[in-house]
Amino acid sequence: MPHSLDLKINPPLQMLISIVLIYVTANTLPVSATLLENQWLLGSIFLSIGLFFNFAGGTSFRLAKTTGNPNRPELAASLVTSGIYRISRNPMYVGLIFLLLAWATWLGSFFSLAIIAAFQQTMTRFQIIPEEKALAHRFNEKFHDYRQQVRRWL
Repeated sequence: MPHSLDLKINPPLQMLISIVLIYVTANTLPVSATLLENQWLLGSIFLSIGLFFNFAGGTSFRLAKTTGNPNRPELAASLVTSGIYRISRNPMYVGLIFLLLAWATWLGSFFSLAIIAAFQQTMTRFQIIPEEKALAHRFNEKFHDYRQQVRRWL
């Protein structure tokens, strides 16, 4: 049964909310001493991975000349299954997870992992599942086959 929030909260807005929550968490709860001494290096690696996934996903959409609008998946002109989309059905959302990991790591906030997990669950429930339904309706068997071959996240 569709929910009123399905495809309503734009992923960048969800990302911004999570960034703020991670910042608040990092400043409210004690900084974790369990993070590596090289948290800037680890955060930079997460940042690089996140940017790579986002850039590769966006580039694949542009090359396929189809919409990347996450709130209007029914407008997709084609089903993108090449490039980074052979690794993940949602590489740009994977990229957002890595960007949040970078932010949390830089802030030294172990407790922010709960916010990142909540972001992932919210994205899955209110963004990805409704997108998948729209793509399944639009591309039928082609999407079903693709879904069987490539994982939702990683």
